[in-house]
Amino acid sequence: MRRLLALPLMAALSVAACASLPGPAKPIAEMALMESALKAEGIDPSKSALVILRLEDEHVWLSGGARIQERFTPASTSKIPHTLLAFEQSAVTGPGERFTWDGEKRFVDGWNEDQDFATAFRRSTVWVYQIVVPRIGAENLAAAFAAFGYGNGDIGAPDRITRYWLEGPLAISAAEQAAFLSRLVRRTLPLSAGAYEATIPLMELARGDGWALYGKTGWKSVADQMDIGWFVGWAEQTTGDSPGTYVFALNMDMPGGMAEAPKRRAAVERALRSIGALPPDDQGR
Repeated sequence: MRRLLALPLMAALSVAACASLPGPAKPIAEMALMESALKAEGIDPSKSALVILRLEDEHVWLSGGARIQERFTPASTSKIPHTLLAFEQSAVTGPGERFTWDGEKRFVDGWNEDQDFATAFRRSTVWVYQIVVPRIGAENLAAAFAAFGYGNGDIGAPDRITRYWLEGPLAISAAEQAAFLSRLVRRTLPLSAGAYEATIPLMELARGDGWALYGKTGWKSVADQMDIGWFVGWAEQTTGDSPGTYVFALNMDMPGGMAEAPKRRAAVERALRSIGALPPDDQGR
């Protein structure tokens, strides 16, 4: 895998995705490590894609073969670019802007109440984003997704403005998620400092001595289609044998629906621990 370090991210992932067995011993061993982490959490490696990228040297760990490049509807992982753009375009007044629940009961209890924008991000409250995303505007959304390299960048017809990230046509691959997140962490997206400073704290999931985990889950559920689960983000590790910033993107088939949702984060955390990007499970996790 070290042969890939000098290549740009997308080229490296493309080469690695095509370099299925046989190949150099180190990539094979690292692929096996990723597959082992997935299997341990009940995920079929042949029906999932996992990319982990260490930004300091662009070392890549992969599982999933051609699926690494296959695009799927991003579902709530799209709340990352949507939130960046909401702050950039002043579509919200800030993380504390309040939204009044319309009284319609939805299947997630945490959605069925008034809440601020920060809470809506953390709870993936769809109805709040269905208010905010149209405020950003179709023209701004399309231009930003193109500039971000965010998948196919397709927001669809005007009547899809509140659904395109849930049901399509917007679609993105695990490789493209990793590339987008790499630019987010490096702050090379065409955004103001304020957009980064408002969004990144909302993504923090956990923190310990010398490490922090940032991310967002997603669940695409459309009638008569396979459910797709996502977990994307990054881990920062400043101690241990492998310090660095590790961007990750996982997608997986979820034939069991929401019952399989906990597997997403559990599998990624297991994979990160296996390469030293997070501390062992018995050290405060």
